[in-house]
Amino acid sequence: MLAGALAGMLTTSGIVSAQTASGKPPSTFGPVIGAALLCHDQLDNAYFYRYLQTSFGPPYKHAGGAYWFRTDDAQLWGAPVSEVMVSDDTSELVFVAAVADVPPDELEQAIRKSAGLAHPAADASAYPLRISAPGSTIAYYNAKSKIYCAKFKPLPQANR
Repeated sequence: MLAGALAGMLTTSGIVSAQTASGKPPSTFGPVIGAALLCHDQLDNAYFYRYLQTSFGPPYKHAGGAYWFRTDDAQLWGAPVSEVMVSDDTSELVFVAAVADVPPDELEQAIRKSAGLAHPAADASAYPLRISAPGSTIAYYNAKSKIYCAKFKPLPQANR
């Protein structure tokens, strides 16, 4: 009885991740990662790394200036999301990115319907970037989409 109550408190408080407990993404996945991808949040790569590691386990890859996490069964705006990437400290940019298993036009429509944010095409090319007013970008990634928010890193405290 006491062990069950303790496990419930730990899960509720976030100490034990929902991914570990149920095999599903945590209920905070949409608000936390979705807000970051839409550039509605500050980007702190250490915070997002810890969040993703707690929720999905260690990254399966470290390449291209990013840590890559598999996000089985995750969805954002009603679209399946198979991977989330967070920048390491080798770039002058800090970013969060995700691979959605739908084409960019479908992802843009899903975001517009769910979040009310448009990502108009940047040009008339066959594979245009789609960029929102806050700065999130949807790009073609083979037959899928990659959505990301990237910002320049703030100066360290010592340089301010």
